[in-house]
Amino acid sequence: MELKIARASLEAKPTTITLEKIEKDLDKQRFYYFDRENEHKDLLALQEYFEEKGFSVHLREVRYGLGDLDYIYEFHIV
Repeated sequence: MELKIARASLEAKPTTITLEKIEKDLDKQRFYYFDRENEHKDLLALQEYFEEKGFSVHLREVRYGLGDLDYIYEFHIV
C-alpha cells in the first residue's frame, strides 16, 4: 500500500510512503501527515491494520484554510 505524504507547499507534489516503511520506522516516528489526495478508505484500512497489530491509532482531518480542499490527514500511532 502506498500513501501520499502531505505536501510542504501548495505548488509541490506529494511524495509517497509505503506501509512497510511506516512499520519499519515505528520506533522513530509515530506522527504522519497525509495529503488530501489519499482516499479516505485507504487511511481507514491503514488504521485497521495497525489496530489489529495492537496499536491505538488516531486519525483526524486537519483544516488549515477556509477552502474545501484546505485539509490534510493527521495519523498518530500510539
